[in-house]
Amino acid sequence: MFTVVDEAKALVEDLKARVRDVSGVEIVVCPPFISLTTVHAVIKDSNIGLGAQNLYWEDKGAFTGEVSAPMLTSAGCSYVIIGHSERRTYFGETDATVNKRIFAALAGELKPIVCIGETLQEREQNRTFEVIKRQVKDGLAGLSAEQMADVVLAYEPVWAIGTGKTATPAQAQEVHAFIRKLLKDLFGSATAEATRIQYGGSVKPDNASELMNQPDIDGALVGGASLKADSFEQIVKFQ
Repeated sequence: MFTVVDEAKALVEDLKARVRDVSGVEIVVCPPFISLTTVHAVIKDSNIGLGAQNLYWEDKGAFTGEVSAPMLTSAGCSYVIIGHSERRTYFGETDATVNKRIFAALAGELKPIVCIGETLQEREQNRTFEVIKRQVKDGLAGLSAEQMADVVLAYEPVWAIGTGKTATPAQAQEVHAFIRKLLKDLFGSATAEATRIQYGGSVKPDNASELMNQPDIDGALVGGASLKADSFEQIVKFQ
């Protein structure tokens, strides 16, 4: 929940100029709902895609304050974040509602970026893999291997979001490899290898390369560092 409309427009104009020559990397920005159409107008013919931060699982109805997949696609979105830890922590999101949102997104031709991750308490209790397994199995329940081709997963250890703490590359890789193995068990080797698994949790220019160069980390879900075009540019251009 950052940037009013004019600020979002200025930020993405700056970013667009900085990354216009970047290839081989997919770039997506996910501004607040009120800025989607304005941002879309700026990036329409660029190498930057548009996503939203959430959606509801019904297309329309008496659900005041909610936003549907058809609304998001009409605003220019191709992606939508689902199950972010803040949605789970503050707004009652569960694996069951994550699952419903995923199906709604796919039906609406949006690619879901599905967030999973353990809290500090769960990690300290050595429950990381138990939590991740539940979130993956229950969140992706009922999906086919074909549908998984349009799903991105994002591992975000809750204890590393906005805290300045970052999972070490080894810690992140360990969980990403575990997620990849779960996907293999659920959907087969080809799907597991093809699925993009991002890391999110205090990703910054100074740690992006080390994280991104891990074998099972396929990208970054960037929070605070995306609010400044120069730091986001550096992450996009990691070596």
